[in-house]
Amino acid sequence: MKNEKKKGQWQQWLVMGIFVLIGAVCGILMIEFTEQTAAEETSSLERMVTSLTLLLGLYVSFFLHTCLHEAGHLVFGLRTGYRFSSFRIGSMMWLKENGKLVCRRFHLAGTGGQCLMAPPDMQDGKFPVVLYNLGGCIMNLLVSAVFFAIYLFVPNTTVLSVFCLMMVLIGVVSALINGIPLRMGPIDNDGYNAFALQKDPDAMAAFWVQLKVNEQITNGIRTKDMPEAWFTVPSDEKMKNSMVATQGVFAANRFMDQHKFEEADRLMAHLLTHGSGIVGVHRSLMICDRMYLELIGDNRREVLDEMRTKEQLDFMKAMKHFPTVVRTEYVYALLGLKDAAKAHAYRALFERIRKTYPYAGDMALEQELVEIAEKVADAV
Repeated sequence: MKNEKKKGQWQQWLVMGIFVLIGAVCGILMIEFTEQTAAEETSSLERMVTSLTLLLGLYVSFFLHTCLHEAGHLVFGLRTGYRFSSFRIGSMMWLKENGKLVCRRFHLAGTGGQCLMAPPDMQDGKFPVVLYNLGGCIMNLLVSAVFFAIYLFVPNTTVLSVFCLMMVLIGVVSALINGIPLRMGPIDNDGYNAFALQKDPDAMAAFWVQLKVNEQITNGIRTKDMPEAWFTVPSDEKMKNSMVATQGVFAANRFMDQHKFEEADRLMAHLLTHGSGIVGVHRSLMICDRMYLELIGDNRREVLDEMRTKEQLDFMKAMKHFPTVVRTEYVYALLGLKDAAKAHAYRALFERIRKTYPYAGDMALEQELVEIAEKVADAV
């Protein structure tokens, strides 16, 4: 598991390095263009405006390709029988509630956006997965080709020509980073998922369940009310595949939703120590749940300190507006630190998040867990 963790960190640093390189190349393009315009009869103000326009163009290029990438998942998903579930850019998410499209706030560290869809029915244990997973990369490449064609017909001395080159460069690199199988920190990329699904029939079945569970959650249905067959825990050997391991995570989440806390803690402890392929974000959220269970149970300081590693605290800081993290920090302040002021601040933050969080069923569980902790505090 340590080797897998080091590999994931190396790949994450590689991706970060590539994006830094993109910024450097785009910077060189902007400098060369600015030097060309400086030779012309232009004022300092005009050159400054040109430089700011190019910087804005760099930001717009990244933003557009993020939007287009997620749109690619949507387009190719619809073409292969999927149904719309949710579409997110940054922290803005659009989803259907009671047949109407609504906007909510949701942020997942390590992702610029996400398009989730309800899958078509399985036939002979299979359903289309490649185009849905790689649709974003395909869209990035198609748009890059369009902007390269525009560049060929645009004079090299215009801002538009530099913007076109930025769109081409960022689009191609985004397609490669997302299309070549990589584990980028807490999240597997599209290419990794497509590869894992094609390689393992169990992974394909697990991916179908994952999308169905997400569809139900989007519709406000809680995991405790979903079909029990979706939450069967695979063998340790099968859960070495990250997609299959998600079923183990879902099973633990369902135990939490059913308030079967001993079963949940036992399963999470097993999943965290048996070399499963659980991705980082799920692993860290399970540690949050185990912290919570320790706090409302034996509340041993040494056990809590062991869980609150630097890596875990960094994750919780990055996900500081995620309900599970806020709930855990609230209960830690309430029962662990016994810091009333800090607990009050986290309780207020929890209430603010509750009003805009997109998944009503998940939020209902979080509210129940908060109330259970408050009863424990009152009993002390």
